[in-house]
Amino acid sequence: MGNTFDQKKMITRDDCLLVIIDAQEKLMPALSHGDEITANLVRLAQFSRIIGFPVIVTEQEKLGATLTVIKDHLSGLEPVKKVHFNCFSSHDFNDRILASGRKTIILAGAEAHICVAQTALGAPAGYTVHVAADAISSRTVQNREIALRRMLHAGCVITSTEMFMYEILRKAGTDEFKAVLPLVK
Repeated sequence: MGNTFDQKKMITRDDCLLVIIDAQEKLMPALSHGDEITANLVRLAQFSRIIGFPVIVTEQEKLGATLTVIKDHLSGLEPVKKVHFNCFSSHDFNDRILASGRKTIILAGAEAHICVAQTALGAPAGYTVHVAADAISSRTVQNREIALRRMLHAGCVITSTEMFMYEILRKAGTDEFKAVLPLVK
Protein backbone atom coordinates (compact mmCIF):
# COMPACT_ATOMS: atom_id res chain seq x y z
CA MET A 1 0.00 0.00 0.00
CA GLY A 2 1.41 3.40 -0.99
CA ASN A 3 1.36 6.72 0.83
CA THR A 4 -1.92 7.96 -0.61
CA PHE A 5 -4.93 7.90 1.65
CA ASP A 6 -8.60 7.65 0.87
CA GLN A 7 -10.12 10.60 2.74
CA LYS A 8 -13.00 8.41 3.92
CA LYS A 9 -10.49 6.03 5.49
CA MET A 10 -7.70 8.25 6.87
CA ILE A 11 -7.62 11.88 7.89
CA THR A 12 -4.88 14.06 6.42
CA ARG A 13 -3.58 17.05 8.34
CA ASP A 14 -3.59 19.41 5.37
CA ASP A 15 -7.29 18.90 4.70
CA CYS A 16 -8.90 18.82 8.17
CA LEU A 17 -10.15 21.36 10.62
CA LEU A 18 -11.60 20.98 14.09
CA VAL A 19 -15.03 22.36 14.98
CA ILE A 20 -15.82 22.63 18.69
CA ILE A 21 -19.55 23.17 18.99
CA ASP A 22 -21.10 24.98 21.96
CA ALA A 23 -18.74 23.92 24.77
CA GLN A 24 -20.27 26.67 26.89
CA GLU A 25 -20.52 27.58 30.57
CA LYS A 26 -24.27 26.98 30.95
CA LEU A 27 -24.42 23.82 28.86
CA MET A 28 -21.39 21.68 29.71
CA PRO A 29 -22.27 21.08 33.40
CA ALA A 30 -25.64 19.64 32.33
CA LEU A 31 -24.12 17.02 30.02
CA SER A 32 -23.78 13.33 30.70
CA HIS A 33 -20.10 12.66 31.44
CA GLY A 34 -19.43 16.39 31.04
CA ASP A 35 -16.02 16.27 32.78
CA GLU A 36 -14.75 13.54 30.44
CA ILE A 37 -16.05 15.35 27.37
CA THR A 38 -14.47 18.61 28.54
CA ALA A 39 -11.13 16.84 29.10
CA ASN A 40 -11.21 15.51 25.53
CA LEU A 41 -12.16 18.91 24.14
CA VAL A 42 -9.17 20.40 25.96
CA ARG A 43 -6.93 17.67 24.52
CA LEU A 44 -8.22 18.42 21.02
CA ALA A 45 -7.62 22.15 21.50
CA GLN A 46 -4.08 21.53 22.77
CA PHE A 47 -3.41 19.11 19.92
CA SER A 48 -4.60 21.61 17.31
CA ARG A 49 -2.22 24.22 18.70
CA ILE A 50 0.74 21.81 18.61
CA ILE A 51 -0.03 20.60 15.08
CA GLY A 52 -1.11 24.00 13.79
CA PHE A 53 -4.37 23.18 12.08
CA PRO A 54 -7.42 25.45 12.08
CA VAL A 55 -10.17 25.40 14.68
CA ILE A 56 -13.63 26.93 14.60
CA VAL A 57 -15.50 27.34 17.89
CA THR A 58 -19.23 28.04 18.00
CA GLU A 59 -21.36 29.51 20.75
CA GLN A 60 -25.12 29.12 20.89
CA GLU A 61 -26.77 32.37 21.91
CA LYS A 62 -27.65 32.72 25.63
CA LEU A 63 -25.53 29.78 26.87
CA GLY A 64 -22.55 31.84 28.01
CA ALA A 65 -18.97 31.82 26.80
CA THR A 66 -16.91 28.83 25.76
CA LEU A 67 -15.36 27.20 28.82
CA THR A 68 -12.19 29.03 29.84
CA VAL A 69 -10.27 25.76 30.13
CA ILE A 70 -10.82 25.28 26.38
CA LYS A 71 -10.41 28.95 25.33
CA ASP A 72 -7.03 29.09 27.08
CA HIS A 73 -5.62 26.71 24.45
CA LEU A 74 -7.12 28.61 21.52
CA SER A 75 -5.64 32.03 22.13
CA GLY A 76 -7.22 34.82 20.15
CA LEU A 77 -9.84 32.63 18.49
CA GLU A 78 -13.13 34.47 18.08
CA PRO A 79 -16.13 32.12 18.41
CA VAL A 80 -18.90 32.03 15.83
CA LYS A 81 -22.07 33.24 17.55
CA LYS A 82 -25.18 31.44 16.34
CA VAL A 83 -28.88 30.90 16.89
CA HIS A 84 -29.33 27.98 14.48
CA PHE A 85 -28.63 24.45 15.64
CA ASN A 86 -26.99 23.50 12.31
CA CYS A 87 -23.74 25.49 12.23
CA PHE A 88 -23.91 25.59 8.42
CA SER A 89 -26.96 27.85 8.77
CA SER A 90 -24.59 30.58 10.03
CA HIS A 91 -23.02 32.78 7.35
CA ASP A 92 -20.00 33.43 9.59
CA PHE A 93 -19.45 29.68 10.06
CA ASN A 94 -19.73 29.02 6.32
CA ASP A 95 -17.31 31.86 5.56
CA ARG A 96 -14.75 30.41 7.96
CA ILE A 97 -15.14 26.90 6.56
CA LEU A 98 -14.71 28.18 2.99
CA ALA A 99 -11.74 30.38 3.94
CA SER A 100 -9.97 27.36 5.44
CA GLY A 101 -10.04 25.56 2.12
CA ARG A 102 -10.39 22.28 4.00
CA LYS A 103 -12.90 19.56 3.23
CA THR A 104 -12.62 17.26 6.25
CA ILE A 105 -14.40 18.47 9.36
CA ILE A 106 -13.78 16.97 12.80
CA LEU A 107 -16.80 17.64 15.03
CA ALA A 108 -16.72 17.77 18.83
CA GLY A 109 -18.88 19.44 21.46
CA ALA A 110 -22.52 19.61 22.45
CA GLU A 111 -25.21 18.61 22.25
CA ALA A 112 -24.71 15.42 20.26
CA HIS A 113 -28.34 15.00 19.25
CA ILE A 114 -28.95 18.65 18.46
CA CYS A 115 -26.18 20.94 17.19
CA VAL A 116 -23.55 18.27 16.53
CA ALA A 117 -25.98 16.00 14.65
CA GLN A 118 -27.63 18.81 12.70
CA THR A 119 -24.23 20.18 11.67
CA ALA A 120 -22.99 16.72 10.65
CA LEU A 121 -26.16 15.97 8.71
CA GLY A 122 -26.21 19.47 7.19
CA ALA A 123 -22.66 19.47 5.83
CA PRO A 124 -22.67 20.40 2.14
CA ALA A 125 -21.75 17.87 -0.52
CA GLY A 126 -17.99 17.52 -0.90
CA TYR A 127 -17.22 17.57 2.82
CA THR A 128 -16.27 14.55 4.90
CA VAL A 129 -17.46 14.69 8.50
CA HIS A 130 -15.69 12.87 11.31
CA VAL A 131 -17.28 12.87 14.76
CA ALA A 132 -15.05 12.44 17.82
CA ALA A 133 -17.43 10.20 19.76
CA ASP A 134 -15.62 10.63 23.08
CA ALA A 135 -15.70 14.43 22.69
CA ILE A 136 -19.45 14.83 22.18
CA SER A 137 -22.29 14.50 24.65
CA SER A 138 -25.92 15.21 25.38
CA ARG A 139 -27.83 15.65 28.60
CA THR A 140 -28.78 11.97 28.35
CA VAL A 141 -26.71 8.99 27.26
CA GLN A 142 -29.62 7.75 25.16
CA ASN A 143 -29.72 10.94 23.05
CA ARG A 144 -25.95 10.74 22.48
CA GLU A 145 -26.15 7.11 21.37
CA ILE A 146 -29.06 7.76 19.02
CA ALA A 147 -27.18 10.73 17.53
CA LEU A 148 -24.05 8.64 16.94
CA ARG A 149 -26.06 5.92 15.19
CA ARG A 150 -27.90 8.43 13.03
CA MET A 151 -24.69 10.24 12.02
CA LEU A 152 -22.98 6.93 11.23
CA HIS A 153 -25.91 5.78 9.06
CA ALA A 154 -25.84 9.15 7.27
CA GLY A 155 -22.23 8.57 6.21
CA CYS A 156 -20.24 10.33 8.94
CA VAL A 157 -17.05 8.71 10.19
CA ILE A 158 -17.11 7.97 13.91
CA THR A 159 -13.70 8.33 15.54
CA SER A 160 -12.18 9.13 18.94
CA THR A 161 -9.90 11.83 20.27
CA GLU A 162 -6.81 9.62 20.37
CA MET A 163 -7.61 7.89 17.10
CA PHE A 164 -7.77 11.29 15.42
CA MET A 165 -4.54 12.47 17.04
CA TYR A 166 -2.55 9.39 16.04
CA GLU A 167 -3.95 9.48 12.51
CA ILE A 168 -2.64 13.01 12.09
CA LEU A 169 0.74 12.15 13.65
CA ARG A 170 1.20 9.03 11.48
CA LYS A 171 4.42 7.95 13.27
CA ALA A 172 6.30 7.99 16.56
CA GLY A 173 9.67 9.55 17.29
CA THR A 174 9.06 12.98 15.78
CA ASP A 175 9.20 16.27 17.68
CA GLU A 176 5.42 16.59 17.21
CA PHE A 177 4.88 13.12 18.61
CA LYS A 178 6.97 13.99 21.67
CA ALA A 179 5.00 17.24 22.15
CA VAL A 180 1.68 15.36 21.90
CA LEU A 181 2.67 12.40 24.08
CA PRO A 182 1.70 14.10 27.38
CA LEU A 183 -1.83 14.55 26.01
CA VAL A 184 -2.32 10.79 25.62
CA LYS A 185 -0.61 9.56 28.77
